Amino acid sequence: MTSSLRYPDFKVKLKKLSNKVMIFDEIRKDWFVCTPEEWVRQHVINYLINSKRYPSSLIAVEKSVILNDLAKRFDIVVYSNDLKPYLLVECKAMYVELTAAVAEQAMRYNLVLKAPYFMITNGIEEFVFNKNQISSIPYYK
Repeated sequence: MTSSLRYPDFKVKLKKLSNKVMIFDEIRKDWFVCTPEEWVRQHVINYLINSKRYPSSLIAVEKSVILNDLAKRFDIVVYSNDLKPYLLVECKAMYVELTAAVAEQAMRYNLVLKAPYFMITNGIEEFVFNKNQISSIPYYK
């Protein structure tokens, strides 16, 4: 996979295991199959840490939330200093169009998390919402 994404390139850790390309996740401290969505997720994580200056200790990846009695998994949540959800990020593969359905998926997760910001991205496009208005990701304070 090439990094023709909107996010900066970084030193990606890749390895091959059982004929699968694996990518290392610095947050989860483990190797995962490098799917197109995982490629985007790792670039977003790197962007949040190195460009927007969010501490890695305030970032959670692929955790469960209960929504209408169903366990769902969010892609990324950045917490504030008081450990409240601050930014929810829903990542899609580069070829997935960012439709209203994708935004609605993130909004459903955010019904539980109540983060003031949520973002959807396919690595090429991104939309950030704050109280229904499109904005940009703030820098860490």
